[in-house]
Amino acid sequence: MPYAEGHHAATKRKIVDSARRLFNRHGFDHVSVDLIMGGAGLTRGGFYSYFESKSDLYAEVLGCFFTDPEWKNCWEGVEVDLKSTDVAAQVIRAYLSRHHFEDVENSCPMVALPTDVSRSGVKSKRAFETVFAAMVSVLERSLQADVRDPHTVAQATAALCVGGMVVARAMENRASADLLRDACMAAALGLGGWDREAGSPRKGRKRTETLARVR
Repeated sequence: MPYAEGHHAATKRKIVDSARRLFNRHGFDHVSVDLIMGGAGLTRGGFYSYFESKSDLYAEVLGCFFTDPEWKNCWEGVEVDLKSTDVAAQVIRAYLSRHHFEDVENSCPMVALPTDVSRSGVKSKRAFETVFAAMVSVLERSLQADVRDPHTVAQATAALCVGGMVVARAMENRASADLLRDACMAAALGLGGWDREAGSPRKGRKRTETLARVR
């Protein structure tokens, strides 16, 4: 009996979601194909109908809400509307949020997997670069026209978000980690001139002074 339409795509999604959770929690080297397929409620035998190897799956797992239209935000209390005019401020607040910090299994893979990527092959590195470039593009689109060198500002903001969360996750002291996230959020919002609370662009001297200090 043939499978229903959409079965292949739905099953592949289950495998990717299972792998994302497991890779984020345990790292690439400590997760087997059997664990991934078990987490998806499937048997090992079906894996190779969808991926040639665990490395191929790893590259696909690196996609997230910047590149994957099917990605579902699992961070409670956090909303990101990629069509919003203040999407950059939303992204910054979401990325450095307490919810993202605590939800390791559903992390953006750029936070959980950078060390694994650096040891991986070309395909994984290109996938990482693609996701980072997509994040930069989202941030750049929301910058005001009067911001000098918007691409550089967007790159620095993205790196501050990703790097800030990586360092915070590495800290044993939770209070210090929370202070670091808060500081990175304020600096990232300041780079593009977004108000911390409302997400609206700030005008005038304050934004100019912030950019000058960062540069």
